[in-house]
Amino acid sequence: MHRTALLCALLALPATTLAQGSPAPASTAPAPAATAPTAPAPAAPAEAGNRLQLVNRTGQDATSLQAVRSGRADWGANTLPRPMPTDKSFTLRTRAEAGCRFDIRLTVADGRVAVLRDRDICAEPRVVVEEAALRAAPSRPAAGQPDPKARAASGTGFVVATDRVLTNHHVVDGCDRIFVRTADGRTLPAVPPARVDAGIDLALLAVPGDPGEPLPFRASPEVRRGEGVIAFGFPLAGLLSSDPKLTRGEVNGLNGLGNNPNHYQISAEVQPGNSGGPLLDMQGHIVGVVVSKLHAQNIAKRTGDIPQNVNFAVKGAVAQEFLRRAQITPQAAPSAGAERSAADIGELANRGTVFVRCEK
Repeated sequence: MHRTALLCALLALPATTLAQGSPAPASTAPAPAATAPTAPAPAAPAEAGNRLQLVNRTGQDATSLQAVRSGRADWGANTLPRPMPTDKSFTLRTRAEAGCRFDIRLTVADGRVAVLRDRDICAEPRVVVEEAALRAAPSRPAAGQPDPKARAASGTGFVVATDRVLTNHHVVDGCDRIFVRTADGRTLPAVPPARVDAGIDLALLAVPGDPGEPLPFRASPEVRRGEGVIAFGFPLAGLLSSDPKLTRGEVNGLNGLGNNPNHYQISAEVQPGNSGGPLLDMQGHIVGVVVSKLHAQNIAKRTGDIPQNVNFAVKGAVAQEFLRRAQITPQAAPSAGAERSAADIGELANRGTVFVRCEK
């Protein structure tokens, strides 16, 4: 075995760890609505709610419009009573207790979808959807369900384009079947062929059925030592709870073990099962793919000392180049302005991060 492999513990959760059973699906219950007051109160006037006027400028009929409070797991019902022609508008009134921040999804006749997140309809009640906002419709999911009796391992992945999930090669290497569990609790099978690069330990999976929202990479790939980062994923499945875990840390070094130029060294704590998960900067943009941690036992045998919290991630620039070779143009966004809170970044990451199950 290569010296680096001896010193580095890959973070896919091995099959023996999952032998006692697969984790339960994450809860998909939508956020509860505000409860009614316990004491009788006069009904609030219609004006207490907020108006949302959506203008369709996509060039074709809109067939579905959904608007829900930001952060809700599902999209709710279609609010359009009939198809809305292009250059027309539709106005709906929200409930007062729903607040101002809304996620909006518009589907048009050819199946493409526009998703607008975290819109403040109190400040800007008129929302115009242009053709440029439309994205390809998700494919239909393939048939098949996980086999609870199968020998299985697990890791993490994240959505990088419509029906495409990025993870580590070692997470899916040797799998007979691969499934992902989405943020809203659905289980979808990956379908061949997968695009892999064992040298940089990355794999791109085709997962029909809308596995989640693509997470944008940081437009400027340069990362400095000391920058804050967040790792997001599914460590120790079957032992910890089935929901994703967030850890915060820093970029410690600009190269990996043995001066590996494809990796960063990070202090965000990761465990088996984190492999393939997103590493995000403090604006919520992808700067790396979690890949491994220093193998404490091997290092202790060599040096007599146990290393503390030494972890690695594939650099975001390396991951983007891999996607381009696979004919995927990754989304990118500038990281500028004030840092977001870790909680806000976790909500953003959750929309496109998936649990990966490998059956062997």
